[in-house]
Amino acid sequence: MAENQLGGQQYMVLPEGASRLLGKEAQRTNIAVGYAVSSIVRTTLGPKGMDKMLVSELGDIIITNDGATILEEMNVEHPVAKIMVEIAKTQDKEVGDGTTSAVIVAGELLKNAGSMLDQGIPPAAIIKGYEMARMKATETLDAIASNVSIDEQDKLLKIAMIAMGSKNVGSDQTKKHLATLALQSLKQVSIKEGSKVTIDRDFIKIEKKEGGGIDDTTFINGVLIDKEIAHPGMPKVLKNANIALLDVALEIEKTETDARIEITSPDQMQAFLMQEEKMLKDMVDKITKSKATVIFVQKGIDDVAQHYLAKAGVIAVRRVKKSDMEKLAKATGARLVTSLDDLTQKDLGFAGAVEERKISGEQMIFVEKCKDPKSVTLFIRGGTKQAIDEVERAMTDVLGALASAVESGKYVTGGGSTEMEVSIKLRDYATDVGGREQLAIQAFADSLEAIPKTLADSAGMDAIDTLVALRSKHKNKEGRNFGVDVYKNAMSDMEKLGVIEPLKVKLQALSSATEASASILRIDDMISSKGRSPAGGTGGMPGSPGGMED
Repeated sequence: MAENQLGGQQYMVLPEGASRLLGKEAQRTNIAVGYAVSSIVRTTLGPKGMDKMLVSELGDIIITNDGATILEEMNVEHPVAKIMVEIAKTQDKEVGDGTTSAVIVAGELLKNAGSMLDQGIPPAAIIKGYEMARMKATETLDAIASNVSIDEQDKLLKIAMIAMGSKNVGSDQTKKHLATLALQSLKQVSIKEGSKVTIDRDFIKIEKKEGGGIDDTTFINGVLIDKEIAHPGMPKVLKNANIALLDVALEIEKTETDARIEITSPDQMQAFLMQEEKMLKDMVDKITKSKATVIFVQKGIDDVAQHYLAKAGVIAVRRVKKSDMEKLAKATGARLVTSLDDLTQKDLGFAGAVEERKISGEQMIFVEKCKDPKSVTLFIRGGTKQAIDEVERAMTDVLGALASAVESGKYVTGGGSTEMEVSIKLRDYATDVGGREQLAIQAFADSLEAIPKTLADSAGMDAIDTLVALRSKHKNKEGRNFGVDVYKNAMSDMEKLGVIEPLKVKLQALSSATEASASILRIDDMISSKGRSPAGGTGGMPGSPGGMED
């Protein structure tokens, strides 16, 4: 009775219409939502994974099997669903690939935790066991990983092909073409410092334009700017260009304070206009004096200034984005100048060719043939918007996987073989640990087996038989690289097949999944002030299982 009274008093402190989920009810709801989100992306895993069609409120269509894109575009409401989306975002941001795997493992960890909670095991013991398992898994992954360097083109190309394997971007030949372009761009922007290699993926610009086919996608050894030349009288093509980057307006600036000019005669008016024109001509003279033949301006260019620049044979491009200016600086070696008085020949960059071309009815400027550009462009083509968007997502994944492999210098085998090997090691470890944590470590091992199980399902194989056979193989040291060959519907040595993935992708997936599941399991009280009932349906917590669809 005292408890009921106390409960009533607790509700009195909340606003009218507020709702609350307590204890096991909150935990069950959160686990159900987390597992439902992971179930949505589960079928997209692997080369034989299925696509999802997402239609926005405005009717825009996205067809993809990229886990991060699916979860982001789903517009989920439930707080736990948002945590699951964050897993995919973190994975995508950090390593660019493995988003679906991370979410699947997180969902399985939650589902298995639910079974343990029903057995009376406290959340603290489950979380501790999961963390112990993650640390042991990290240790095992480091032990079984192999080395790779930026000079090993064959291995890196295999990593790129696997990262692109599940994407619907055409034939194997097309995928190889795209993977080769990605590797070429990555090697170009990489910076070696002794034995360490650093790569800033932001300096690989991805530009896309509808038209042609996916095979027409090209690598540009420089920067592609989606702008047109400012004046029709300017050259459309220029070889061996000296490039100036200006963060200054080639216009007559207004005064910062309110000002008024009184003109009382036509002569004064003429003198005023001539003075404005002279000021603009002086600006152009400063540019030509520096020997610049192409200028990219972050701000506007006055019509009169355009005229004088055209007469001087200088190509000018206005209102260029700041991010493009940074890329141009990295590609050409030019320095961004904020005052024309400071512009000298030393500030100029170089490009072998600057050319304006019409692509699908729109003008674009190609700044290419740079000497040693540390910023390059991948120009994606395709027949439809959906096709080029999917190619863009595929290239982002590939670049992330390659950068992860090169920076960490290690890779592991794919096809579920790594997860199977770690799972076997965790089961042995669980026996040594004992206690309640033993059950959590075994549950962690079960969760990892969801990856080979899902791959087997998508290939039409019997998932249980496949798992049993893989466990048997991995008991022997010679079988540690065996995984699911989805093309032959059999178990094969993934190393021999060239199915390899960056170690960093696996480590990040395990880390994100463990942290997110631990965060969700710690919740035993959900308070909503939105005036909704916590029981699901239209009056439930936002996006609760009652309104959730798998």
